[in-house]
Amino acid sequence: MMARDDGHIILDVRRQDEYDGGHIPGAVLLPNESIGTERPGQLPDLQQIILVYCRTGRRSKEASQKLADMGYVNVYEFGGINSWTGPVEKPGEGEMKLTIGGTQVPVTWEDNASVAALKEMLPLTVRMSMYGGFEQVGSVGKSLPRSDVQTKTGPGDIVLYSGNSIVIFYGTNSWSYTRLGHVDLDASRMTELLSNGDVTITIE
Repeated sequence: MMARDDGHIILDVRRQDEYDGGHIPGAVLLPNESIGTERPGQLPDLQQIILVYCRTGRRSKEASQKLADMGYVNVYEFGGINSWTGPVEKPGEGEMKLTIGGTQVPVTWEDNASVAALKEMLPLTVRMSMYGGFEQVGSVGKSLPRSDVQTKTGPGDIVLYSGNSIVIFYGTNSWSYTRLGHVDLDASRMTELLSNGDVTITIE
């Protein structure tokens, strides 16, 4: 199911420290204790396929039941990471984390000179501004190395523009950019995070 491009989300319902100690690649953190009776912001679509896990399977069962009670209809609980035989992502030295308006998001970063230079500036807080109805733009305060190419971008793409500005897209655009990475969330979630006014991001 994880291999299908069906808009599913992998939901880790453990604590932040457990998630940081190792999680399934691409998993979004939503601790079981934080799930109440209102729909979580990370899960705007009641029809979305939600694959839920925890450490041993107890909290994932509880979380799955709470989500089902709220009206989510495609919830699949698959136990604990302690019996998971697939890959596990562990934060390593130098791993970059992106937070958008208070929400930490999963990112696949590029391996290029621009990202390496950005890493040297961390931790970094950037005030972003909406622009054009499809992106948020903010200055990092200094010029970074560029390797611009004509690129069509889509929701979640993170690029360097004019050498000193970070752009995060929630729509599409074609221009010359240096690619920095991609937020591994679907288009509807990117729109929810970025289209309701200016935001502040942190990279650390």
